[in-house]
Amino acid sequence: MIYERCVNSGAARLGRLCLTHGMLDTPAFMPVGTYAAVKGVTPDELAALGAPIVLGNTFHLMLRPGAELIARHGGLHGFMGWHGPILTDSGGFQVWSLAANRHLTEDGAMFASPLDGSRRFLSPEGSIDVQRALNSDVVMCFDECTDYPVDKSVAAASMARSMRWAARCRTHHADSANALFGINQGSVFPDLRTESMDALTEIGFDGYAIGGVSVGEPWPEKASAIEAAITRAPVDAPRYLMGVGTPADLVLAVGYGVDMFDCVMPSRNARNGYLFTNAGAVKIKNAAYREDFRPLDAECGCPTCRGYSRAYLHHLFRCGEMLGARLNTLHNLWYYQSVMRRIRNAIAAERYDQFTRQFLAGPEGVGTRAAEFFGVATDCG
Repeated sequence: MIYERCVNSGAARLGRLCLTHGMLDTPAFMPVGTYAAVKGVTPDELAALGAPIVLGNTFHLMLRPGAELIARHGGLHGFMGWHGPILTDSGGFQVWSLAANRHLTEDGAMFASPLDGSRRFLSPEGSIDVQRALNSDVVMCFDECTDYPVDKSVAAASMARSMRWAARCRTHHADSANALFGINQGSVFPDLRTESMDALTEIGFDGYAIGGVSVGEPWPEKASAIEAAITRAPVDAPRYLMGVGTPADLVLAVGYGVDMFDCVMPSRNARNGYLFTNAGAVKIKNAAYREDFRPLDAECGCPTCRGYSRAYLHHLFRCGEMLGARLNTLHNLWYYQSVMRRIRNAIAAERYDQFTRQFLAGPEGVGTRAAEFFGVATDCG
């Protein structure tokens, strides 16, 4: 893996990441394909929308269809028909989300499968083995994510365990040609975040992720955790903020120096009829759109906006037609990629601070409280 920083605009970074299955410009957003598919969208459509990389989930693919079967397809790329880069989560998030059905030890986590209740064990080494079978371009370390709120002593112990697991992942990954990212933890405590990043840097990884900031914490604490981690992250490696977020979240976090993002929001919101546009959010189920013959977003170049009216999308949603979910998803994913293109263009022009203020002051920034906590005024003057 090769990462090259090209331009800085303040702390915002324009870069290029070369992986086994291709190159991507950063900052970049990764659509989430948990089960080797972004719901309702083909790989060719994803490529046409501008997605440079997709995310799959180690834990769920380990359970179904199984890493061995995917390996017989030559890895996840051949299995799902996506030939660009793939990043796989380690399964560590399930250590948190399935807390009621797992037992955690220093060795790893014993889970009750959500499919059939069978007992399954996942360790740092086991997670790396599964991701090796998937042939992920970016392999993530197995880690533990804590609840919010959490006592600092609990967060500290959890973070320390994640750092020990990170060292085991680094050793087991050995000389693989694919990239390995460490995951920064420490909940909302800045000193734990810096301690964690220092530990990861000492171990040495190809990239550095910030985990555990999408579990319900308010923006002031999320912001301080991100800032603390970023200030200690190596400048010559990519930074990945896991599970974040709204378009405004992306714009603001790039201003801290984040390079990569993933989130289910564009696809999940699309299936629920919540659509992002340059003029603000559209809740397509609302009766106001029943006879609205305009495109969803006149400035958008996606297939949905080029071919269909708001009235038609409203009709599809009200009827429960799967085509509606597909068209909505195509639009939201296009929108997210368009935001990333605008972000990259603003950094290249060295006007990122101005872009951020304009974005937050406009209709796309409406509804976010993040601005005040990131110190960004929404009055463009």
